[in-house]
Amino acid sequence: MTIKVITFDLDDTLWDVRPALIKAEAAQNAWLEAHYPQVLEGLDSENLKRIRQQVLTREPQLAHQISAFRQAVLQQSLEEGGLLQAEAQWAAKAAFQAFIARRHDVALYPESLPLLTALSQDYTLGALTNGNADVTKTPLGQFFDFAFKAEDVGAAKPEPALFNHALKHTGGQASAMIHVGDSHEHDVVGAHRAGIRSVWFTQQGSDSDYADHIIACLTELPSLLRRLQTAAHS
Repeated sequence: MTIKVITFDLDDTLWDVRPALIKAEAAQNAWLEAHYPQVLEGLDSENLKRIRQQVLTREPQLAHQISAFRQAVLQQSLEEGGLLQAEAQWAAKAAFQAFIARRHDVALYPESLPLLTALSQDYTLGALTNGNADVTKTPLGQFFDFAFKAEDVGAAKPEPALFNHALKHTGGQASAMIHVGDSHEHDVVGAHRAGIRSVWFTQQGSDSDYADHIIACLTELPSLLRRLQTAAHS
């Protein structure tokens, strides 16, 4: 069947996520340093690991709700730093807002903007991410017809829920959709489980028993799509 919908992973598919995360963490820590410096003093890597594990043990559903998970970790850190629950809850939300404000300051891959500009003329484009980036708050937002996060559906890739949600939203068939992502475990296997074709974006030259197609650069995608469309009509 002719491809009508293309879904994309976001982090490390359309942009390098590391610079944004570094800026976001720095903004969060700067807020904490300005308001509750005692929290940062006691928040070494071992304590942070312990708090994260305790939060997940207490609230396992947060494994797929990373924004809420981050805030819960912040809140417990603040409480352990001496704040009462109500103040810790408020401060965790404020620190998270400092984080998320810079989370969308993404370093786009140079191919992403021209690629989506071209593809948006002929396809319905969607974003499917396990992360908490809101693509509408990035320079690429204008090209997407829909965007869903794992926390929206309560399950992360490779579970098929995100893909199924996209299919329901578009009212299309799995054979008319193709997914592009950098993670073999999340994107390729997840699409396979949902019965959707996948394009694995990897520069490692790896083989896969699940990926339908493999590209080393996003510039390869338009020609691949043209070949698939030609084959569908032959």
